[in-house]
Amino acid sequence: MENIKKLTSKRLFMPIFCLAVMLVAAVIASPDFFKIGVQNGVLYGRIIDVINRGSEVVILAVGMTLVVSASAGTDISVGAVMAVVAAIACSFTAGGQQSVNEYINNPILGALLGILVGVLCGCFNGFLVAKLKIQPMVATLILFTAGRGIAQLLTNGQITYVRVESYKMLGASIPGVPIPTSIFVTIIMVVLTMLLLKKTAMGLYIESVGINSRAARLVGLKSTMIIFMVYAFSGFCASIAGLINSSRIYSADANNIGLNLELDAILAVALGGNSLAGGKFSLLGSVIGAYTIQTLTTTLYAVSVSSDQIPVYKAIVVVIIVSLQSPELGKMIRRLKAKSSAQAGKGAA
Repeated sequence: MENIKKLTSKRLFMPIFCLAVMLVAAVIASPDFFKIGVQNGVLYGRIIDVINRGSEVVILAVGMTLVVSASAGTDISVGAVMAVVAAIACSFTAGGQQSVNEYINNPILGALLGILVGVLCGCFNGFLVAKLKIQPMVATLILFTAGRGIAQLLTNGQITYVRVESYKMLGASIPGVPIPTSIFVTIIMVVLTMLLLKKTAMGLYIESVGINSRAARLVGLKSTMIIFMVYAFSGFCASIAGLINSSRIYSADANNIGLNLELDAILAVALGGNSLAGGKFSLLGSVIGAYTIQTLTTTLYAVSVSSDQIPVYKAIVVVIIVSLQSPELGKMIRRLKAKSSAQAGKGAA
């Protein structure tokens, strides 16, 4: 009993338990959920879809985790930033035109410019939050509202199709490699971020600022710079996610790229057992939360739930999962048990 109590008290127990429950539900809904095959030299199957399609949410959740921890706020602009980055990358790859009316077919230049602009968007958010002390949701609401409009301007209000075959590799696969490229990119992003946080003092600094920014400033930490940096990093994560998304559909669709993914990223942070009030965080918990959300989405599609109805089912499941992780619910259950035991004792007497 003591071992079970010790296990359930672990920080990652509930995120892993929730993911396991979702996987069991997925198998019940679709018995071939874990079946993996090879098609056109690439692995495919529903579990592969979860890992592959969840890449964008995982990458966004990595940046969102640090933003939430340091600033006790969320970056709701990441979906719109994805659209802006995709518009720039696709325009410079095959959509922008020179004076001689020739396409600029340079995917590397397009990707680098897209990432640069994404980081600048993050810096803009960071300046508003860290320097001007604007509430994070209000500050990031600016790009959340204007971002897709900027992307529409860059693409002239139309879907920009890419004509360079190599641009597909990021969202599909490298020839001769059976695993989708986005999975490798996600692993690299998660591992490098974890190494940065664990092997340097950055993780401790972020948590310290999130717990009490004034106290952190008194001990010599530059709270303003740390908050600014996490928003810039969130912009970088949104850039990578935007490139993967646009590469996946081989175009820049300003209306749909990254749509509502900022909500999935925030939910992933919450499902990972992280407090949205800032302070201590678990990056691995957020990654697990992201895959839990993607498992739910894939399962709903597998049982033929329409895309219009999916948000309703997701909301119900997320409320249940978040409630299960709530410390207050645990206290209520313990109080009810204690009350029930007391009443049983009186009845026996």
